[in-house]
Amino acid sequence: MTLAPDNPFARPSDLPYGLPDYDAVRVEHYEPALRAGLAEQRAELDAIAGETDPPTVANTLDALERSGRLLRRAALPFFNQLSADANDALEDLHERLAADLAAHRDAIYQDARLRARLVGLRDRAEAGEVTLEPDQAWLLRTWLKDFRRAGIDLSTSDQEALRDLNARLTELSAAFSRRLLAGEKASAVLATDPDELAGLTDDELAGAAQAATEAGHEGAWLVGLQLPTRQDVVGSLDHRATRRRVQQASETRGSHGDDHDTRGVLLEIARLRAERARLLGYPHHAAYVAEDATAGSAEAVAGMLGRLAPAAVANARTEGAALREVLHRTDPGAELCAADWAYLAGRVRGDEHAPDDAALRPYLELERVVQHGVLEAAHRLYGLSFVERHDLTGYHPDTRIFEVFDAPEPGRPDHGLGLFVADWYTRPVKRGGAWMNTLVDQNRLLGERPVVVNNLNIVKPAPGRPTLLGRDQVRTLFHEFGHALHGLLSDVRYPSQSGTSVPRDFVEFPSQVNEMWAWDPQILRSYAVHHVTGEPLPPEWIDHLTAERQDGEGFATTEYLGAALLDQAWHRLAPHEVPTDVEDVATFEAAALAAAGLDDVPVPPRYRSTYFNHVWGSGYAAAYYSYIWSEVLDADTVRWYRERGGLTRENGEEFRRRLLARGGSQDPLASFRDLRGRDAEIGPLLARRGLGTVSS
Repeated sequence: MTLAPDNPFARPSDLPYGLPDYDAVRVEHYEPALRAGLAEQRAELDAIAGETDPPTVANTLDALERSGRLLRRAALPFFNQLSADANDALEDLHERLAADLAAHRDAIYQDARLRARLVGLRDRAEAGEVTLEPDQAWLLRTWLKDFRRAGIDLSTSDQEALRDLNARLTELSAAFSRRLLAGEKASAVLATDPDELAGLTDDELAGAAQAATEAGHEGAWLVGLQLPTRQDVVGSLDHRATRRRVQQASETRGSHGDDHDTRGVLLEIARLRAERARLLGYPHHAAYVAEDATAGSAEAVAGMLGRLAPAAVANARTEGAALREVLHRTDPGAELCAADWAYLAGRVRGDEHAPDDAALRPYLELERVVQHGVLEAAHRLYGLSFVERHDLTGYHPDTRIFEVFDAPEPGRPDHGLGLFVADWYTRPVKRGGAWMNTLVDQNRLLGERPVVVNNLNIVKPAPGRPTLLGRDQVRTLFHEFGHALHGLLSDVRYPSQSGTSVPRDFVEFPSQVNEMWAWDPQILRSYAVHHVTGEPLPPEWIDHLTAERQDGEGFATTEYLGAALLDQAWHRLAPHEVPTDVEDVATFEAAALAAAGLDDVPVPPRYRSTYFNHVWGSGYAAAYYSYIWSEVLDADTVRWYRERGGLTRENGEEFRRRLLARGGSQDPLASFRDLRGRDAEIGPLLARRGLGTVSS
């Protein structure tokens, strides 16, 4: 299939760093480019497979990594736009293409000729006929492992069955995400009386009024939902009935028996994943996933989660007891519920003279947090500088593009590193949560420098009003920029090893480390300034923020573990164990939480099954445990920084050179050991989360 020369993806972009030409890109350009890309890569792979010369690095590994350039040029922008600025045409295209994309991957990894070339290269290397650099040896190992895990050793009939499973699963994941996005929009809570929203700031009310107007409810207020169960707005609402309405809307998404119901989709996904795992020789999907991660086994994952849960619940009970005392001051005998938790926790902070989000927001204005917080920390650690490129266009008017420059060195006049695309604001067509994508992956093989995107879902204020943040949003900004740094500071040879191309239970590690700078006193003093008066954040508030890491950790750890354990429970099922009736989803969920001891505190899981997009619509199936698994490495690395003096260029350069730059070019745990001089220890994590009763 030949792509029309006027298609913007027909050739590499002429824009800086290969940024897609969004002034030219239209929805109708994606399908022909993607289909032409599939055909082109298939032809390239056929040529590699049919090569008659003995396998070498150049004609096998390099050739495989060079293949698919057109497909990558179109696919990376397509999937980014699908998640951040979707419309019916993009979603329809995704559903049409899903099976073809799955079939293309199967065609690669079930091609015995390609695997034979890789085996031949391995044999020649072992015989001393070919020399492999360490990153090439790791890449060869990865390719061979992926062939095995994709079913290359199955019979012809089983390979056909596997292809059918993969195609259907890809379709279902797309369908889940589409239903969830539509359901979130439909579940927004409408208020017609301003008293119902007492406690919100003027800016928050203005944003809710604008959202209502845009939805056709002039004169009302519309409270949209975030992806997790916990809604930030609940922490501010004085009206208990409204808090409970928002909480119920959050927790019942996807379970109303309407067009947005996700239960049938998730049950079919769970069953088909279980069937696929059995076909590939694994007891369940969780075992299949863990084998390819640093955890190594589903038993190791279950062991860690099981050890942490009792201590987390004990901490949550202690926190809950304190909150009940506050609740009973105004409502004697009332039962503490999930809708009360964040609100009452703010009251407790007030009693302790600690700032709540309402008090903090005027000091946390988005632009200042970005410029004098997120980017300033990157400058001090890595010598990076950022220049906004108003001449470059993103995929949506809200996007902002920054050129990133490395610290200049003698003899290197061009120190341009890549582009950072910031997309902060929520919109109805954007999926919930926060994430990082790449539009161009750094690699030396093709001479490409990185273009990375951060997406958040901050409510956009009314025109002329500032964007004021809560503490969780500040932490999320730093977290996602940690992913961006992993992509920007990558320095690898091969595209498939670039940046965040590491196991799921390692990828969150650098981003979690970057969160530490949000509350570093030097950085905090730089960005936390009142947006009207210019007054700095009061020193005693800075002390509270830097010391409050364990505040609310019982709730935070319990809600996280609830979601991680639900993910594991669904993905440890055999095919015949997956429920068949959508009404059994809630029953299964309740039983799984009870079995883990998480059912006797009013702390719902961070995600309930029906809106758990991480595992049903994204790449975290049986891998949501990754956040706390990575946090072991993170907490140990935070201790490393502090032992060495904290926020210094020397420390930043060490972290960059030994870990961030290496991406997936070697065993990621070897990168950690190179940095730390040993394996990670769990003690710093237990101390951070107040889980001292857990045996390490």
